Amino acid sequence: MNKKDLRKKYKELRDQLSVDEIEAKSMAIANRLLQLDTIPNGRQVWEQTYFHLFLSIEEQKEVDTEFILQILAGKDKEIVVAKSNFKTLEMTHYLLTDNTKFQKNDYNIYEPVDGLEVPVSKIDVVFVPLLAYDKKGNRVGYGKGFYDKFLSKCREDIIKIGLSFFEPEDAIAAVSQTDIRLDYCVTPKTVYNFQL
Repeated sequence: MNKKDLRKKYKELRDQLSVDEIEAKSMAIANRLLQLDTIPNGRQVWEQTYFHLFLSIEEQKEVDTEFILQILAGKDKEIVVAKSNFKTLEMTHYLLTDNTKFQKNDYNIYEPVDGLEVPVSKIDVVFVPLLAYDKKGNRVGYGKGFYDKFLSKCREDIIKIGLSFFEPEDAIAAVSQTDIRLDYCVTPKTVYNFQL
């Protein structure tokens, strides 16, 4: 399937999920994340320090990352959140602190107003939003390219973790050279490791 068709398919699938289903599946994904360090050939995710987390867009019925936020806070990790510039398609990354103030942008995304900026070179792990992904770790996002641009500037050893309510497609057609593959994708049922 091509990216356009996959976007349509998975937006429709997410639209069918109830609020209760989203909460239960999101909690299951957060619980699966705790198993990351035990998978074969896995990298030591929970030994890392700086974790970049997207804040869910409720209207898009995304995976609710509030549970992951609680895990990261409980493990005393440094949590990094982004602010998007829709003119340049670039993101600025800020350290989440008790003083971080948020506001919703025009796309219903909660973003930090300002704060302590974190250079991308510091970030160890990125939780990547997606609509669909395949068995090789290729992903389909919303099509703006924010994350591909951001990930291309990160260290080569950064750990990229997708979060999805659904299982992978066999293959995504017409994957571009600028598309950056995931290392893992976590679903309510399992963890896919694309490094094997």
